Amino acid sequence: MESDDVRTRSLSHLRRPLRLTRAGMVAERLTICFWQVWSLLFTVAAVLMFGLHEKAPIEVVWVGGLAIAAALIAFLIDGIRRFRWPSRAEAVARLDATLPGRPLQALQDRQAIGAGDEQSAAVWAAHLQRMAARTEGAGRVPPDLRLSRRDPYALRYVALVALVMAGLFGSFLKIAEAPGAMIPGQNQLAAGGPAWEGWIEPPAYTGKPTLYLNDIAAGRLEIPEGSRVALRLYGEVGALSVDETVSGRSGDAVGPATSASQEFDVTRDGRLAIHGPGGREWQVELRDDLPPAIAPQGEVRREPNGRMTQAFHATDDFGVVAARARIALDLDAVARRYGLQADPDPREPLVIDLPMTISGDRKDFTEALVEDFSKNPWVGLPVTLTLTAEDALGQSGQSAPLNMLLPGRRFFDPLAAALIEQRRDLLWARANGTQVAQILRALTHRPDDILRDGSAYLPLRVAMRRLEAGAAAPGGLAPEVQDEVAEALWQVALQIEEGDLSDALSRLRRAQDRLAEAIENGATDEEIAQLMDELRQAMQDYMRQLAEQQDPNAQPQMSENAQVMTGDQLQQLLDRLQQLMEEGRTAEAMALLQQLMQMMENMQVVQGQGGQGGQGPGEQAMDDLAETLRDQQQLSDEAFDDLQDQFDPGRGQPGQEGQQGDGQQGQGQQQGQGQQGVDSGGGGTGPGRLADRQGALGQRLEDLQRNLPGAGSEPGEAARRALDEAGRAMDRAEEALRGEDLAGAIDEQSRAMEAMRDGIRNLGQALADQQRPGQAGEGRQTGDANSPMGRDPLGRQSGARGSLGTEEQLLQGDDVYRRARDLLDEIRRRSGERERPEPELDYLRRLLDRF
Repeated sequence: MESDDVRTRSLSHLRRPLRLTRAGMVAERLTICFWQVWSLLFTVAAVLMFGLHEKAPIEVVWVGGLAIAAALIAFLIDGIRRFRWPSRAEAVARLDATLPGRPLQALQDRQAIGAGDEQSAAVWAAHLQRMAARTEGAGRVPPDLRLSRRDPYALRYVALVALVMAGLFGSFLKIAEAPGAMIPGQNQLAAGGPAWEGWIEPPAYTGKPTLYLNDIAAGRLEIPEGSRVALRLYGEVGALSVDETVSGRSGDAVGPATSASQEFDVTRDGRLAIHGPGGREWQVELRDDLPPAIAPQGEVRREPNGRMTQAFHATDDFGVVAARARIALDLDAVARRYGLQADPDPREPLVIDLPMTISGDRKDFTEALVEDFSKNPWVGLPVTLTLTAEDALGQSGQSAPLNMLLPGRRFFDPLAAALIEQRRDLLWARANGTQVAQILRALTHRPDDILRDGSAYLPLRVAMRRLEAGAAAPGGLAPEVQDEVAEALWQVALQIEEGDLSDALSRLRRAQDRLAEAIENGATDEEIAQLMDELRQAMQDYMRQLAEQQDPNAQPQMSENAQVMTGDQLQQLLDRLQQLMEEGRTAEAMALLQQLMQMMENMQVVQGQGGQGGQGPGEQAMDDLAETLRDQQQLSDEAFDDLQDQFDPGRGQPGQEGQQGDGQQGQGQQQGQGQQGVDSGGGGTGPGRLADRQGALGQRLEDLQRNLPGAGSEPGEAARRALDEAGRAMDRAEEALRGEDLAGAIDEQSRAMEAMRDGIRNLGQALADQQRPGQAGEGRQTGDANSPMGRDPLGRQSGARGSLGTEEQLLQGDDVYRRARDLLDEIRRRSGERERPEPELDYLRRLLDRF
């Protein structure tokens, strides 16, 4: 009896969980058996709410309805056949399966043996109490409603989404109209006879609402072109008919006039009539959709960086959807002189999409075209700007051509402007390639007074040689070479215009030249302000450099006519100069600029210079590094020659190979015994041989780095870092040479030479810092440095110990490129003196051919 009480108490508090579990099992089995049914019902409801049955032919509606009914019956029969109502025992078993040890099943058990034994009965009762305790926390078991295995394509969710969308954008009333689609006129017959409905839907881009024809009286009706008419005839077939002349349809495209559902587009003026009971007639007139209009607004503005800004105003009765700008060269207005005399290469006009207003009405708006055409060859030439706007109907409107000079970046440095002009001539016609190459050769022939930035010399020479080789090709200058050289000239011009010159006086002179160019050619206020800021900065840098070079212990020496100018007075002069430029008083501005620059250049610092009786370890290291740099330069030149041979194997003339070998031998004799194992003779220049020599140079540089002076000082450490970078670049160049990548090797050799120059410059600064305290007491060098017997054919002082070559530091000073140009100019001058010995003239000519 005690066990029965335990079972009764346990099952009493499980009634609610068992009922919920059983209800969940009912929902689970209904879902599994009838999910096809409610998915199909959701789909049918969505179709009806969207009104798709009204647009489909009556035959399609009937066939679809019968198919849906058959499918629905099949799904219902299958679901009913499979459905089983869950029993209480099934609910208990499911709940028991979720409990530890299945306590409900244990409570249903009976003691098989020992029922009369008190001790055995006590153990059994304790077991039942423990099982009953486990049922205390029992709760309902949720149903398993997952259908992914039965519906792998999630069709039930598609039907549900369609029903939700129909509820948002459809109408529940259309479900009630479904029988009318199955039996035309049924709804209206019940109301007393045939009837009709009609709608006119204007194009979406007009933003006009849909018109309900039943609410519009007969007579004149004005609608936008492209509107769509939809008519529905209810009642007995033939009681109502449609007569229209607005669609332009003919023949079979018209269809029966008594069709229950008719739709067509209005394309012209005409008549729209519905004949029959309650019929009506309208005279339809199309509302004119005018083409859009667009026109430039204001003048073209050019920013200092060359960016062009042109405002425009566009209008349309329903809104502009797209607009473009077309820029074409006005060839008749071009001054055909200099490089523009040749017939231009074909070049398509520029077509740029104009910006549309993001917020606001596109029926009437103002925007601006902002574009940078600085790299276009038409910059500065006459062009025509034509604006075009389009509307949604496909109509377009154009503005009147605007004649203007295509804006672009202005270059105020004379050399940069000249390079940009040659770039324009090259892009104008490939036939100008030879002429442009000749001008570039003239620019680099005597670059002393032209190129302030020596780093621009080598890129110009490379571009010149590339252009000459391309122009001499059998097919003429290729478009790829044309674009490559044009890009190189652009980069060099930018470097010259914006480059950071190491010498403060050079930057000051460049700022003066650019400002003078702006005064002569006219410049905007923004450009004047930018150039004046550049001049102020250059003056500050120049005066700072003078202050750093001045000996702090030296007493200033001033003549009787010397004048003192404060910083405020200098600023007043600059402000006055800017004012004169902005007022257009160019003559006065130019005179003041020249006076200011003469005053700045007259600021000089006199420094004593002492000689030295011999070379110390630091000077020897400088000489060795300079010699290594020369050997690296020679090796890079030979690699460049091999690269040219790959592109043009037959570029040499008969007998040139022997002359080249002689020239290399002569260079080897000039360099003397300082090569330290690096072969500079004509013993072969293949990639493998060049790689061996490159490796030897890298090893020599590594040996030189072990005993460099200036340890611990900032310039000395900077020199070591630069030489480390040069060593790594040499290693990469060696790897490139062994891989026969001559172009990559030349790039790495250039980086190595640049790093070595930085290292030599920093090492020289470190030596100068060490020698400055005892510099005045040093002895003078023996011998007359001005004696002709003490100099080599290039005018350099010979070695103190009678060795060939020179012990002068060729790379001293900040502008090492100017020193190189001085040497090249001296070689040209001496090669023109015919009274010199023939071997010397031959040697000088070979040097000119190489460099």
